[in-house]
Amino acid sequence: MVTTKRRRRVGVVISGSGSNMTELISAAGAADYPAQIVVVVSNRPDAPGLAKAAASGVPTAIVDHRAFADRQAFEIALHAELVRYDVETVCLAGFMRLLTPWFIAAWRDQLINIHPALLPLYPGLDTHARALADGVKLHGCTVHFVREETDTGPIIGQAAVPVLSSDTPQTLADRVLAAEHRLYPTALAMVAADRVQILQHDDGRETTRIDGEYGQPGMLFWPAG
Repeated sequence: MVTTKRRRRVGVVISGSGSNMTELISAAGAADYPAQIVVVVSNRPDAPGLAKAAASGVPTAIVDHRAFADRQAFEIALHAELVRYDVETVCLAGFMRLLTPWFIAAWRDQLINIHPALLPLYPGLDTHARALADGVKLHGCTVHFVREETDTGPIIGQAAVPVLSSDTPQTLADRVLAAEHRLYPTALAMVAADRVQILQHDDGRETTRIDGEYGQPGMLFWPAG
């Protein structure tokens, strides 16, 4: 008798085009992927990502933040929608709303986000322009568990890209986005497979340990010559 290993039920929350959402849905289409995308929820009825999710056969829902008196009322409705689909882990993928401590606590250690910078560098907005202004030679993206402070929380994974002398914020953003599309499905797979352990330190810091790390990682030099 062949048994199928249970897959983690994941809800993806978006506000826009859903390019990272699309990559998560694509990855979850593999039979051996440890998570399934059971719903995509948007706070914007006109989000293009909703049509993309529906075309992939994933249920969608709209919780329009403009219909609620305050942030917590909106988040209670968002939470209820996720619970309705028996969601276990929530992926933020271009969700353009700040979350309250209530929602973050409700999904603690099961709420993850992707940020277009190598945290703790460049939290917040305009990350690519700031990286160029500082003259850094490596930039990238980070998947992390969400905590109350913006763009903080234990880091699950990161991907780095070179910064070219000819870069504009847009060309650098495009390179980072391609890295995001590879990183987010990998990071979610590790969380869904219970390979990510959150470590609590005496000084209040939180870090992660990834079970099953293997091999000897290479080293990236940039510029290479």
